[in-house]
Amino acid sequence: MPPSSPSAQRGYQIGEAAKRSGVSAVNIRFYEKEQLLSPLGRGDNSYRLYSEGDLHQLRFIRLCRAMDMSLDEVRTLLGLDLNNKSDCAAAREALDGHLGHVRARLAELKALEKDLKALRNRCDGSDTHCHIIEALHQLADEQDSAKAVPAQKKRHV
Repeated sequence: MPPSSPSAQRGYQIGEAAKRSGVSAVNIRFYEKEQLLSPLGRGDNSYRLYSEGDLHQLRFIRLCRAMDMSLDEVRTLLGLDLNNKSDCAAAREALDGHLGHVRARLAELKALEKDLKALRNRCDGSDTHCHIIEALHQLADEQDSAKAVPAQKKRHV
């Protein structure tokens, strides 16, 4: 239905908003709970209604999340005005912060790749048993519950 249709003027119910925005109904509700989105209102049947502006905002959120931005980073960007010159500096600062997170994650992934390659090189399949599985069992034993294992670093997203 085109934006000028009566349904568009009244607003879209969540299923139609999900189809039009590419964001699942579950995620739409989540973004509302996280205060990233406020629906247009409610219809006579008490169903949430979403405007064209809400659909744009959902697409914006989806795009930012696809760039692995945290909800706080998305919230920051949503709060900026594209016509306000000072908000441009805030947007750059937000992206610089996110680039820092991405670079840290890349370093973690490179270290993981190195570890996985070393593990893969332990076995070529020609021995009587698999040295990869042996090494994994050994690593699991080293991390038994009696030893204090540091908590894995929480990602920013």
